[in-house]
Amino acid sequence: MSASQKIHFEISERKILLRFIDIFLTIFVLALIGHYFQFDYFRVSQSNFYWTIVLAIYLLFFGTIFEMYNLQTASNRFQIPKSIILTTSTTVLFYLLTPFFTPQLPSNRLQIIVFFFSIFISLSIWRYFYIVFLASNNFMKKVLFVGSSKDVDDLVAELARFNPHYKVVGYISIDEDSDDAKLNKVSEEDLDFFVNHHYISEIVVANTKNKIISIAFYNKLLRLLEKGIVIRKYNQVYEYSTYRLPIHFEDRELYKFFPFSRSNQNKLYIYSSRLFDIVFSLFGLFIFLLLTPFLWAINLFANKGSFFYTQERVGKNGIPFTIYKMRTMIQNAEENGAVFASTNDSRITPFGKLLRKTRLDELPQFINVLKGDMAIIGPRPERSFFVEQIAASIPLYQTRHVVKPGLTGWAQVNYPYGANLEDSLMKLRYDLYYIKHRSLFLDINVFVKTMSTVLFFRGQ
Repeated sequence: MSASQKIHFEISERKILLRFIDIFLTIFVLALIGHYFQFDYFRVSQSNFYWTIVLAIYLLFFGTIFEMYNLQTASNRFQIPKSIILTTSTTVLFYLLTPFFTPQLPSNRLQIIVFFFSIFISLSIWRYFYIVFLASNNFMKKVLFVGSSKDVDDLVAELARFNPHYKVVGYISIDEDSDDAKLNKVSEEDLDFFVNHHYISEIVVANTKNKIISIAFYNKLLRLLEKGIVIRKYNQVYEYSTYRLPIHFEDRELYKFFPFSRSNQNKLYIYSSRLFDIVFSLFGLFIFLLLTPFLWAINLFANKGSFFYTQERVGKNGIPFTIYKMRTMIQNAEENGAVFASTNDSRITPFGKLLRKTRLDELPQFINVLKGDMAIIGPRPERSFFVEQIAASIPLYQTRHVVKPGLTGWAQVNYPYGANLEDSLMKLRYDLYYIKHRSLFLDINVFVKTMSTVLFFRGQ
């Protein structure tokens, strides 16, 4: 590796590294303890290789739920200990409770304690090493921006909130006589020197809005591309870093965001998703039936009024349907007209807040899923009143109706309740990202994030 190319990790590379070392180091430590000490519960061998696979699956699954692979959490020495404790505890508990796929419970209960602390210490040592060394500035990706000096600060700040390892060290302005940005301004003549001196690994070209880049500057970019410097459009970087589409109020050209996911027309994906919806809805309704007597009794005293609540929502292809929910607001909450629900809405009752935090209020919607009005995962259905109001300001808003609305969705696990048009635009960016990249992997991601939302009481 040349001196001009310092080490950096992409977001996906960092997450892969975190997952790989979590599994490798944990199993390695358990193997060492089993070899040198009287620890018989977990043995790494060819005959019992599936024990190792099950442990790896549990670690990855619960690690994802408890945000072990969220880069902001992974880089924070105050947040990661909680994630390690929760991941270790849940992994060990489920490992002990699934004896058909894991070793039988040891007669010496001390071995369970050794098993727990082996995993806990392995994860703690590796994650502390990651924070001190790999999450430091030496491993940041250094980037040069090309764009308008009026917009560059806002664009850079937006990326920095989502990717803590993405460092923009300068920019080249396409404005003729403007120097409004706080970043280090670089002239076209100094481009090659700046790239080499600051170890730039990527150049991001922001939306130039019909401004012409000179042929001389284009040729310089081409030579840097030939040398291995990555050059990408800002829209591409934004989508990759934030997991949402960079649409704005005035955008009308849907073709700019094509191609949408092939899964939207893939029969195998559609049928398997529907089968999952039916099976999971039946399970969800069974849980709801078990909880209904207790919830109804609490509602009788703490949330006086009707237990259920129905409302018309807009479904796939703009077709309206009736949605079922547990009531979380006071009676006649909208007697003065419909308004957006907000994070600290005064109309929500104390018991309603608990229902929303735990997402229990949405359990009756499994009926809608069974009927086919909704799916488990998709954009949340909105009321026709708000759809018309929002679509008047955001032309692309109706695009979210090309798929079934969902019980949970990519926007719901990434953004809180929308209280205004700005929030609606932000949630639409996430919804369209889901529609564009819809896949089994993304569905699993939404499902796991939803479980994390429920366990950490992050519902709104």
